[in-house]
Amino acid sequence: MSHSASFFCLCLSLSTGVFGDTDEVKSVSVLEGDSVSLNTDVTEIQTDDQILWMFGPKETRIAEIHRQNLYIDATNTIFEKRLQIDNQTGSLTVRNIRSEHSGLYKLTIINKERGTSYKRFNVSVYAALPVPDIIRDTSNCSSSSVSRCVLLCSAVNVSAVTLSWYKGNSLLSSISVSDLSISLSLPLEVEYQENNIYSCVINNPITNQTQHNINITQLCHTCAERGESSRLISIVVIALLLLLLAVVGGLIYCYRKHKLLGKEGKY
Repeated sequence: MSHSASFFCLCLSLSTGVFGDTDEVKSVSVLEGDSVSLNTDVTEIQTDDQILWMFGPKETRIAEIHRQNLYIDATNTIFEKRLQIDNQTGSLTVRNIRSEHSGLYKLTIINKERGTSYKRFNVSVYAALPVPDIIRDTSNCSSSSVSRCVLLCSAVNVSAVTLSWYKGNSLLSSISVSDLSISLSLPLEVEYQENNIYSCVINNPITNQTQHNINITQLCHTCAERGESSRLISIVVIALLLLLLAVVGGLIYCYRKHKLLGKEGKY
């Protein structure tokens, strides 16, 4: 029987009987670059069993076993050189999975005695996460509040993640992004030279990255220096103004005295 004929037989067989839960969808999460196996839960395929794997809203056929012959329909597709089907169980493996492989996978198993069964898998592929970057927000430094500074926890080109500040094990604040790949930044105001242990965590449903043991004193040092510099500049400016006033006052005094002596000389 040809491959096309086997698929036609599959379509006819769908009306011969159905067993199994057709509404249940199993959620599977995987990290980009890893491999994921979608299991049929079949111990061993029988000679006359027909296994069909389909992908996406159009239920495009990507792999099939019929009469113990294996077919993989992945040439010139996003699955090219990535699919593997187990000839004993019919389970499907996607190797080096990417974000475009996220979606709904449908399994159809036809057995002459038991009828037809279905399984569906909703696969979510998540990108590897960067370690969040911690910087000081120097725009918030001021001479009036040198005892406090603002730290920014940032991550670039991320999606479907949550960014959070922790003090010890206590959550202080968090921000989340869903689908779009963007840059996230979360501020935290802290006391200069305090001894609390802070950390910033970025996570998605299957993995996380943490920036541990943040040195508050070191990061806020620039703010403190800027405050000290501002005070020093203010003192220098005031001193120069006083000196200028003293010089101007002295010149005025000398001018008036010289003018007065000139008038006395005429008499």
